[in-house]
Amino acid sequence: MTETSLPTRDEIAPEYTWNAPSVFSSPKDWESEFDDVAKSLPSLKELQGHLSDGPSTLADALDVFDQLARRVGIVIFYAGMSHYVDTTDQGAVERFSKAQGLYGQTLAAMAFLDPELLSIGEETLSDWVQSEPRLAIYEHYISNLFRKQAHVRSAEVEELLGMLKDPFLGTTATARMLTDSDLFFEPATAQDGSHVPVSPVTLEKILACPDREARRTAWENYADAHLTFKNTLASNLITSIKQNVFEMRARRHTSTLEAALFNENIPADVFHNLIDTFRKNIPTWHRYWAIRRKALGVDTLHTYDIWAPLTGERSRITYERAVELVCDGLSPLGEDYVAVMRNGCLFDRWVDVFPNQGKSAGAFSYGAPGTYPFIMMSCNNDIYSLSTLAHELGHSMHSYLTWKHQPTVYCQYSLFLAEVASNFHQAMVRAHLLEREDDPNLHVQVIEEAMDNLHRYFFIMPMLARFELETHQRIERGEGLNAEAMIEIMADLISEGYGSEMHLDRQRDGIMWATFSHLFRDYYVYQYATGISGAHALANRILVGEVNAASDYLDFLKTGSSDYPLEILKRAGVDLTTPQAVEETFDVLAKMVDKLEKLVG
Repeated sequence: MTETSLPTRDEIAPEYTWNAPSVFSSPKDWESEFDDVAKSLPSLKELQGHLSDGPSTLADALDVFDQLARRVGIVIFYAGMSHYVDTTDQGAVERFSKAQGLYGQTLAAMAFLDPELLSIGEETLSDWVQSEPRLAIYEHYISNLFRKQAHVRSAEVEELLGMLKDPFLGTTATARMLTDSDLFFEPATAQDGSHVPVSPVTLEKILACPDREARRTAWENYADAHLTFKNTLASNLITSIKQNVFEMRARRHTSTLEAALFNENIPADVFHNLIDTFRKNIPTWHRYWAIRRKALGVDTLHTYDIWAPLTGERSRITYERAVELVCDGLSPLGEDYVAVMRNGCLFDRWVDVFPNQGKSAGAFSYGAPGTYPFIMMSCNNDIYSLSTLAHELGHSMHSYLTWKHQPTVYCQYSLFLAEVASNFHQAMVRAHLLEREDDPNLHVQVIEEAMDNLHRYFFIMPMLARFELETHQRIERGEGLNAEAMIEIMADLISEGYGSEMHLDRQRDGIMWATFSHLFRDYYVYQYATGISGAHALANRILVGEVNAASDYLDFLKTGSSDYPLEILKRAGVDLTTPQAVEETFDVLAKMVDKLEKLVG
C-alpha cells in the first residue's frame, strides 16, 4: 500500500458536498434565524394556562408549536451537519454548541404543553378533536399522551427535564470530539513498509484491503488509541447511563429498558426475543468463521480478518454508477420513487460523498422538514460504498415521503422503524445484482458485503444490546462499573460469538463498546437487528411478487409516527411481536453462508 492522506474540506469538489446553501445561504443567515428563534421562545409563556380555553384556542396554540418546531429543527440540523462534515471547523463547532443549547431551551419552553393537555382531560379533548377540524390530526398524539400519563410529570418538573437535555447532551458531544477529533492514531504499516493514515473514516477501507499486515496494524492501532483513553471513555459512558437511570426514575419507570421501549409502546418481549434468537443462532456464525478462515488460507482468524476480501481485485464502482445501480434495484417501487432518488443524488446534492480531514466517522441520513433529507458518507468507490449509499437513501426516502405526507407532529418516525427502510434498500439492491450480473467474482463481493452487513446487524448490534442491558442493570442496582469491567463484559460476549474459530484479543476486542457512539442513544442498537428483520420480510414480499407489496411498502414510508411502530409494520406485512421475522432473517444469513461456501470452494 502507498501512503495517502485525506484532502482538506476545501479540496472536495462542491458537487460532491451537501447542498448547505439550500438551507441557509451563509452562516450569517443561520445566525440571524437562530437569534429570531431564540427571541421567540419567551412568547410561548403567553400560551401557558390558556390551552383549556377552548378547541379553537388550542388549535391556534398547536399551530404556533408546529411552526416553531419546524424552524428549530432546521436551525439545529444546519449546525449539526456543518459540524459533522468538518469537526475541525471552529465556527461550525460554535454553531453546533449554540444549537444544542437552543434545543434544550426549546424543550423547556414547550414543556407545559403535555401537562396542560392532560389537565383538560381525555374526554374533553376527544370532543374537541371531533368539533375542531384543525385538531383532527392530533387524535393519535392525544391518545398516546394519555397512555403515557402516569409518566408525564408536572409542568414544573417537565420544564426542568427539558432544561436538562442540553447539559445531558454533553456526554455524546464529548465522545464524538474525543474519538473524531482528538484521538491520535498511529499509522498502519503495510507489508511493503509504507505507512497508511488511520482515522475513523479510513479504518473501514484499510480493514477491507488484502494486505493483512496493514489490516492488523490499523485495527490494533485504532483499538490501542481507544485503550489509551479507556478510563475517560468509560467514565463518559457511565455518566450517560446514570443520566438514563435518573430520567427513568424521574418518570417513574421500573427499568431503563422499560423506559426506553415505553415511548414507542413496544413490549420488552421484542427485545428479549431478539437476544434469545441471536444466541440460538450463534453456531451459524461459527460456521461462517470457519469458511472465511479456510478461504483466506490462514491458520487463525482474527478480528481484523472479518472484512478481508475473499476475491482478487474488487470491482470499482464510482459514485455515479452506484446511484444508477441503486435506482435499478429499487425500480419495483415505481418511476416517481426512482426519479426523486436520482435527482437527489446527482442534481440536488443530497449527499456529502467523499472523506475529508475532520469528517465524522460512519454514515447517516439527516435533515428536517423544510430541507432535503441529506446524507453524509465517505465513498470509497466499491461495493461497500454502493451498499452504504443504498442504506442511507432508504432513510432519506423514508424522511422524504414522511415529511411530504405527515404534519409536523408525526414527521419524526420512530427509531424502531428507521432501520427497516434502510435495510430494505440494501436487500433489494443485492437481489438485483445477484440476478442481473453474471460475474461470479462480483457475486462473491455482493455476498461478502451482505455478510458484513449482517455481521454488523446480527452479530455486533445484538452483542452491544446485551452489553447495554448488563451495564444499565448494574447501575440500576447501584453496583460499581469501570473501564476494565466494561472491557471484560464486552470480551466475554464476543468470545461466545467467536467460538473456537476466532482468536480473541480480550483488551482490543473488549474496548469495542468505546467505538460505538450509538450507545449514547438509550437502547438504540437492538433496533438495528429488529429493523433488518422487518426489512427482509418486506423486501421478500416484493421479490416474490405478492399483490400490493410495493404499495404497502410505500404506505409504510408515508406513515411517519402517526401510529405505533409495531402497528405500522403489521399493516405493511410484518409482525415483530413474534420471533418469526428475526428467525427468517437468520435463515437469510445461513443461506448466504451456504452460497459463499459454494462460490469459494
